[in-house]
Amino acid sequence: MKNIKIGLAGNPNVGKSTLFNQLTGLRQHVGNWPGKTVEKAEGHLNFNNTKIDIIDLPGNYALSTHSIEEIVSRDFIVDESSDVIVNVIDATNLERNLYLTTQMMELGANLLVALNMNKFAKEKEHEIDINALSELLGVPVVEIEATDNIGREELLEAIEKAAENPVDSSKKLVYGAELSEHLKDLESLIGENNKEDNHLSNVPSSWIAIKLLENDDIITEKVKDFKNFLEIFNEVEKLKKHFKDVFDENTEEIIANYRYAFIDGLITETVKKPEVEKTTFTEKIDKIVTNRILGFPIFLAILYLMFQITFTVGAPFQDLIDRGFGLLGEFLFKILGEGWISSLLIDGVIGGVGGVLTFVPIIILMYLMMSILEDSGYLARAAFVLDKIMHKIVGLHGKSFIPMILGFGCGVPALMATRTMEHESDRILTMMIVPFMSCLARLPVYALFVAAFFAAYQGEVIISLYILGIVVAVIVAAILKNRLFKGVSSPFVMELPSYRLPSIKGVLIHTWEKAFSFIKKAGTIILAASIVIWVLSSLPVDVEYGSQESVIGQIGTAISPIFIPLGFGEWQASVSILFGVVAKEVVVATFGTLAGLEEEDEEGITGVVQNTFTPLSAYAFMAFVLLYVPCFAAIGTVKQETNSWKWPIAMIAITTIAAYTVSFVIYQGGTLLGFA
Repeated sequence: MKNIKIGLAGNPNVGKSTLFNQLTGLRQHVGNWPGKTVEKAEGHLNFNNTKIDIIDLPGNYALSTHSIEEIVSRDFIVDESSDVIVNVIDATNLERNLYLTTQMMELGANLLVALNMNKFAKEKEHEIDINALSELLGVPVVEIEATDNIGREELLEAIEKAAENPVDSSKKLVYGAELSEHLKDLESLIGENNKEDNHLSNVPSSWIAIKLLENDDIITEKVKDFKNFLEIFNEVEKLKKHFKDVFDENTEEIIANYRYAFIDGLITETVKKPEVEKTTFTEKIDKIVTNRILGFPIFLAILYLMFQITFTVGAPFQDLIDRGFGLLGEFLFKILGEGWISSLLIDGVIGGVGGVLTFVPIIILMYLMMSILEDSGYLARAAFVLDKIMHKIVGLHGKSFIPMILGFGCGVPALMATRTMEHESDRILTMMIVPFMSCLARLPVYALFVAAFFAAYQGEVIISLYILGIVVAVIVAAILKNRLFKGVSSPFVMELPSYRLPSIKGVLIHTWEKAFSFIKKAGTIILAASIVIWVLSSLPVDVEYGSQESVIGQIGTAISPIFIPLGFGEWQASVSILFGVVAKEVVVATFGTLAGLEEEDEEGITGVVQNTFTPLSAYAFMAFVLLYVPCFAAIGTVKQETNSWKWPIAMIAITTIAAYTVSFVIYQGGTLLGFA
């Protein structure tokens, strides 16, 4: 069986990941690029007795050195032994998408263009001559629809042909006489012999010349190893001065202008558009959902609806799983009787892990709806709406809001997403406030407490916590921006993708990936934490399990005075907060392990919670869990991203102070108002 390795490249929101999921299904896995913190997805499929390995490259608008994603994509094209680069392009935005295409052509990549979203282009009455576009680009162009199987066979056949007959895509680029003539002079100086043993042997000399004129730091450092590097650099400086004299612009702007001139020529020759563009469905919807008055209320309404559906639909399944674990505990107790093995399995494993796994239906439903919102194009609007409101208060613009939105899912990828930001101060500040976004790991804690105290107002209570997290993030960001991170932030430049009907397969794959990650965490981190909690609850051997006299009870008693002003000074609450630093789901696992699931215990975990808290202290506790120290994985990510312990320690201090302050205000204020 033959083997072909391809990379999927393209701008964000062009359907690249949808195509990846469509082609690979569940035959994929996620990892990190060697030496990088950029997440990658890999998968494969079999076609015509050929195994096709697919790498989903990071979404980029360009291949410069401004972000890690751009460098990763560029390194893959230059250094990896890929057979074909499939460039996924949005047919409705050819001009913007083709800019990345021209940069990959400069690299001489063996390109194949997958033209996606053609039905949206047709709705806008855009007529694209595919054959003419392919001829002018000098690479195959295939029409596809990533959300279904349209063009799938044609694309796979084209990949096979492109792998067998590679082309040098740089040969079709035309950049005008002035630039082309001077590039040839610089190319001749670079030569072929210079590039040997310099990791540049796979790229055209013309690309090196362009990168030198664009002040590319990475290529400049590599060229310093060339024998005649002084002659090359002198020529580069001479050309920069010449272009400045002729065009009154720097060389980066001149090269960008030539790229767009090439693209304009392509579009003129291959695309017919109506004289007056009709208003699209997306534009009509955006007039409402991104409206400066209606945008935020609509965002809150969607959140509220999402939570109501999650808990209304998920509650019966949650109860079913809970009863199942209860029956399993009773069955094991009848077989094993009393003893440490019985206690470990029933109180430790089933009580801890089982207590968390009962929330799997709620987690699945939440991930399902978040995937639908993301794939439909609404989450980008949510970031846009939040930016319009929040940047006026905080002064933190732009790409900061993408990590914050991602933080509603998981803090780790949200923290990693800050690497796309150009200003280091904005990046660090964003990292400091991402933990205030309520990740889904906290959802089991909310679900447990709202079921115990706020059953009639589940949606309202949980949405209030999400809003609280945003408000605290804004306040903390404003304080930090004023004291530690003064300076100009990047402007908010973000593409709003067209609304589209999410692919059922894509949504299910996204949901499965996240749900499986939750279940995997329950079987590893939470299981280990539950066993540790069980051991501490069982020692010394002569005390009642899970009592205040046990080791865990003594630990909780020692630290509980700290939390008395917050309304939850009981030792059970204290140890759950302590162990919750490992992972927020462990808060629930702690209560579950302490509760046990013996036959005579009918109230279980809910009973422990109701006996420990009042409604007011329960809300203050949820606010504390929302805001305090993020999990170990998030702290480790900040250390990895900043290469310093300074900022992880600062994050721990900032989140702890914020959590304590807010919970104190909630409990003491509520007490003064008579809600105790």
